[in-house]
Amino acid sequence: MVTSSPRFPDIQTHWARLFIEELAQRRIVRGFEDQTFRPNRAVTRAEFAALLFVAFPRAGTRPYVPFGDVPANHWAASAIRWSYETGFLSGYPGRQFRPNESIPRVQALAALAGGLGFPSSGKVPLASLYQDSAQIPGWATGAIAAATEAGIVVNYPSREQLNPLQAATRAEVAVFIYQCLVYLEQAPAIASEYLVQWVQTANVSHRREFRAVWMATVWNSDFPSQAGLSSQEQQAELITLLNQMQALNLNALILQVRPEGDALYASQLEPWSNWLTGTQGKAPEPFYDPLEFAIAQCHQRNIELHAWFNPYRARTSQRTVNVRPHLAATNPDVVYPWGTQLWMDPGARVVQDRAFNVIMDVLRRYDVDGIHLDDYFYPYPIAGQTFPDHNTYQAYRASGGSLSLADWRRENVNQLIQRLATRIRAEKPHVKFGISPFGIYRPGQPEQIRGLDAYDQLYADSLKWLQQGWVDYLAPQLYWRIDPPAQSYPVLLNWWVENNSKQRHIYPGNNLGQLDGKSWDVAEIERQVEITRNLSSRLAMGNIFFSMRAFASNRLGIRDRFQIATYRTPALAPVIPWLKATLPSPPQQVRAQNNQLTWGSASSSIRSWALYRQDGNQWTLLQVLPAAITRITVGRGTYAISAVNRLSQESVGVVVSL
Repeated sequence: MVTSSPRFPDIQTHWARLFIEELAQRRIVRGFEDQTFRPNRAVTRAEFAALLFVAFPRAGTRPYVPFGDVPANHWAASAIRWSYETGFLSGYPGRQFRPNESIPRVQALAALAGGLGFPSSGKVPLASLYQDSAQIPGWATGAIAAATEAGIVVNYPSREQLNPLQAATRAEVAVFIYQCLVYLEQAPAIASEYLVQWVQTANVSHRREFRAVWMATVWNSDFPSQAGLSSQEQQAELITLLNQMQALNLNALILQVRPEGDALYASQLEPWSNWLTGTQGKAPEPFYDPLEFAIAQCHQRNIELHAWFNPYRARTSQRTVNVRPHLAATNPDVVYPWGTQLWMDPGARVVQDRAFNVIMDVLRRYDVDGIHLDDYFYPYPIAGQTFPDHNTYQAYRASGGSLSLADWRRENVNQLIQRLATRIRAEKPHVKFGISPFGIYRPGQPEQIRGLDAYDQLYADSLKWLQQGWVDYLAPQLYWRIDPPAQSYPVLLNWWVENNSKQRHIYPGNNLGQLDGKSWDVAEIERQVEITRNLSSRLAMGNIFFSMRAFASNRLGIRDRFQIATYRTPALAPVIPWLKATLPSPPQQVRAQNNQLTWGSASSSIRSWALYRQDGNQWTLLQVLPAAITRITVGRGTYAISAVNRLSQESVGVVVSL
């Protein structure tokens, strides 16, 4: 909005003030010699022609035949001639123009709709919109419908009263003209409760699916490809990976940001990760924040970013030198050697608080879409070794604790999960909380299943987290094939689905690292995706793939296969109904002309746009577009565009045809 608009003393409390001042700033309308505007004064046909002449400069399209009542020396003769040649205005029988006659509202609106070529879908329900629609002359119904669709009609004081035969006032004509400029994308929209807003809408939808990939940073598995790359090289690598994700129609990235008590982002709580620069505690050069960069790049591509944390792992490589404020440097008494690794003691309060505070710090400072933990709680067992948390457990017992060692360990993990669930929901209720535990809860559940007992060896009671509703989604790592009965993908997935009493989303994890062209081929993964899809009605709503490296290298042609078949068409992530966000309003100012669809800029609550095409009685999702896009070229057809918020909730679709 222009801040220094002319101020007419008689419009300062007028309903049309903003529109009048904007047009005055553009020198389209003027006041009188006494500095007033006289907004309620009727506009003559000659005055209307003069306003059009200034507002819409363009060449004529038909020859002028002089009007008998418009002499050559009439003050508006040039404007009247121009308005006729351009098709805005015509005369009356007998070659009369009636320049001094007040112009009715219906004539003014029809002149604008006709002269500017506004299209009409023929679907505007005039009788429903205007209580006095019977007063609209038959010759003007199409033009009034077109003017309504274009959003140029203003009815004061009641939007339901068109008053078509009433003389148009200077204020009303100013709003009509300004709204035409908005339609032509020559002026910003001004909100007014008196503007008639009508668009054809449709309830559009498609099959939702969570399509995610883990991007591991530990050991430079997926990103960055090696430690010590420059910031520009790291950013270029990440953009390449995200472009591949976008081409695959993936809609979520699970990015590892705390692989071992360190940070892939600027943190006051933990040191920069060794996997970024080769030296723990050293920031990228030149400085940038990889998490902030990744979030921005993901959102530009309509990809959710879930920040992935390892809550207890402290070090994976003996070559890494831990520096303050890493917990191994500040509190070495609660960080233990475990094989070639270091592991934090989940029973120590300082460890619990550090994990919680680190995660909440990221939640508060970054625009993440999800918080994600994986399967590393107490460490995977090493034959002949016992996790050395004896002192911590004895201190618990000495303070009056009565749980057994195994139950105490599980409770340590449970407390962190519940604490996170509570605070995430309290501080950012739109952020998803998910965990990807080991895919077997316990051997024998179900009966044919054999393998590691995550409940008793990792002390991960993932079934409890699911059945307490602490998580928004659970992603059991089902890293086994379909057919072998002892660890069967469909048998395990069915078990998790059947035990989902709180109706949380289930996104099974799939292991692309096993692809070897022998017992594991691309067809195995495709079958697993199809099995998941067949359980979508029971809330198995998508898949997460480990890891991005297989897609990036196109292992066994999996990227090609997903692009042409598995994920050939786009999909929004499933809506998690208990999470809260502002529902998006439908797109505004949607237009269809010259093989282009255009619409107004996104509000802050809109993450993206969903573009559909009507095929018979069905709506087909064509594209998910970033919020910054407001124009797209399309072929002939009927389309609907909806607004999408950060939780993938859609508005109704606004329908237009070409």
